[in-house]
Amino acid sequence: MLEKLKKHWGVKSVDLVLIITTFALGGSLCGYAGRQLLLWTGLERGLVWIVFYIILITLLWPVCVLLISYPLGQFGFFRKYVAKIGRKVIGRHRRKSPVRMAIFASGAGSNAERIINHFAGSEEVEVSLVVCNNPSAGVLGIAQKAGIPTLLIEKDIFLNGSHYLPELQQAGIRFIVLAGFLWKIPQALISAYPQKIVNIHPALLPKYGGKGMYGHFVHEAVIAAGEKESGITIHYVDELYDHGQIIFQAKCPVTDKDTPDTLAHKIHELEHAHYPGEIGSLLQKQNPR
Repeated sequence: MLEKLKKHWGVKSVDLVLIITTFALGGSLCGYAGRQLLLWTGLERGLVWIVFYIILITLLWPVCVLLISYPLGQFGFFRKYVAKIGRKVIGRHRRKSPVRMAIFASGAGSNAERIINHFAGSEEVEVSLVVCNNPSAGVLGIAQKAGIPTLLIEKDIFLNGSHYLPELQQAGIRFIVLAGFLWKIPQALISAYPQKIVNIHPALLPKYGGKGMYGHFVHEAVIAAGEKESGITIHYVDELYDHGQIIFQAKCPVTDKDTPDTLAHKIHELEHAHYPGEIGSLLQKQNPR
């Protein structure tokens, strides 16, 4: 049950405990405040009292959980949660079909998995397809476990043929996320999805980007150059490697004791912490409700 909640909300174990604690304390505070207000009115217990009590706790609950969530560091989560419930209750939420997103990946799929978990259950974004160029890639198993269709692509068709545009269009794909995808995106796809394809690079662009700069090659170059910091760059994809407009960057220190492996671990932590959320923020800006 707890594992399902972690995946559904896309949170860590510590945050899940704090979220459950907020629900419990917020509910208790809401019930207490409702009873105190009714005692202040002098209304006698009965059917009318019960009706007013239900109305009061319904109105007080959002305020109480938001108050409790702030000192527990969960205000951002509950702000979105309360807003989502509010749209449903008030009935002003104009239902639109979710943005159907494709994830392109070539390897183990750790970033893809976190993106899938982050948007699981979302009404705004749906991970509808995982595109892969490696039949033995771990990301295919992740997609299968999550019940997401996969598309295994061939290089010649991708670069020189149809570019798999018919398949993407048939799946209703409106946004593409690169998560460790090692082939260059053809111009035809970029033209079909202008400002709708994003990538994450394991360095602070414009440094250490370009052809051949991926994975451990990047970390080796950063350490060899004596850099004191590295990080991640989320950017739009254009016709050049690692060249598109920068959307977001996060940094981490590089120490004298760092190796390419230890630096890779730091970078992976940044990727996992920021990539899903930044994708969500970007899609909210592009597709306001």
